[in-house]
Amino acid sequence: MKDASRYSVHPNIRILFVAFSNSIHTVRWINQIKSMGWSLHLFPADFYPSAHPGFEHVMIHSVAEDKGLFDNQENSSAGSAFEDKNDFKQKLKRSRFFQLRPMKKLISVLSSIRFKWWWRCELRKRAARLTDLIKELRPDIVHSLGMQHAGYMTQMAKKNMQQDFPLWIATNWGADIHYFGNIPEHAAKIRDVLESCDYYSCETQRDVPLARKFGFKGKILPVLPNTGGFDFVRVDHLRTPGPISDRRVILLKGPQGWVYRGLVGLNALALCADVLKGYTIAIYLAAPEVAEAATALSRKIGFPVEIIPYCSHEEMLAWHGKARLSIGLAMSDGISTSFLEAIVMGSFPVQSNTGGAGDWIVDGETGILVPPEDTEAVAKAIRRALTDDELVNRAAVINKKTVRERLDYEKVQSEVIAMYKSILQHAD
Repeated sequence: MKDASRYSVHPNIRILFVAFSNSIHTVRWINQIKSMGWSLHLFPADFYPSAHPGFEHVMIHSVAEDKGLFDNQENSSAGSAFEDKNDFKQKLKRSRFFQLRPMKKLISVLSSIRFKWWWRCELRKRAARLTDLIKELRPDIVHSLGMQHAGYMTQMAKKNMQQDFPLWIATNWGADIHYFGNIPEHAAKIRDVLESCDYYSCETQRDVPLARKFGFKGKILPVLPNTGGFDFVRVDHLRTPGPISDRRVILLKGPQGWVYRGLVGLNALALCADVLKGYTIAIYLAAPEVAEAATALSRKIGFPVEIIPYCSHEEMLAWHGKARLSIGLAMSDGISTSFLEAIVMGSFPVQSNTGGAGDWIVDGETGILVPPEDTEAVAKAIRRALTDDELVNRAAVINKKTVRERLDYEKVQSEVIAMYKSILQHAD
């Protein structure tokens, strides 16, 4: 076994992350190990990469061979090459002919086909660039964050190299296996990744047997939240003081389509109109159809509905901190960061039963788990949360104890650092 002290502060230890470069989740994960003195590198897995300003001590590489590094201090304009700036084309798309429904549908289909073709070609080129980067850097660890972009790309790079590939950690994000594993085209690729990587990590116990089912035979790493823990000293002041039952905001996660079901939540709220008096319904990440339906609902029931624009992480925490109830519905998910934010800030969660929320709450006591497409079941949960003061107050006390024990930033950070040290110490 190697000397453990070597891995405490040693710049010759190199870790290459393959992940979304403009994701706060990537930032929060990598920044947990920034103090170790290791050489940290990131190869973007985004469609249109740009560097998030939150990275510290991370070298972000370009996806193109003839480009240098992204500037870590400012957002990169790497995606600008993909933007269509032809005024004539834009005017043509806005013309009356192209606004006809059959033409709009045809354009949508053709655009989807064109995009899939472009991304397959781009993925091959980026995998080749990643292969060259791995040969050049010779990292001790390659860590892919997310399966469908980073994992597939890393698998292609490993096939390109054929031998001398570094230790590979494949991390599952959200619905990566639970949802995409049911799609034949993706199932085959997921199996390729999990049969090739050395370590697997995820944020919910549900995905551990799923990884084994897809052929993973390596070491399962500790189940940890993909966004790290919370600094409670920093976030506690964002909570509205007083009992949770005194709060008069209902928070709804508003995406719609793919796996998200914001409209189900909105329709369930409409069924509870008789108990909504005095409340404001606030919707974040609202899809256009959800925002439109919310406006109509507000006119119909006469209660205020607020669409929350894009905001900072602290502002989002503050919304959960003044909410009595936080609703999140999806056909598949991991833990759901918004769910964790809700229980950290004291809001009572009504969460779909298709993610990892069951690892954190007791259904019916510290939150309510619901089928994501069952409007009546969601409405029943909402009604209970709005009429049972003792339920939401008691749940907040229990959930506060849970998150203090399991989600403290320094605790999660130490577990993450210990994970990497263990892998390095057992490397050949």
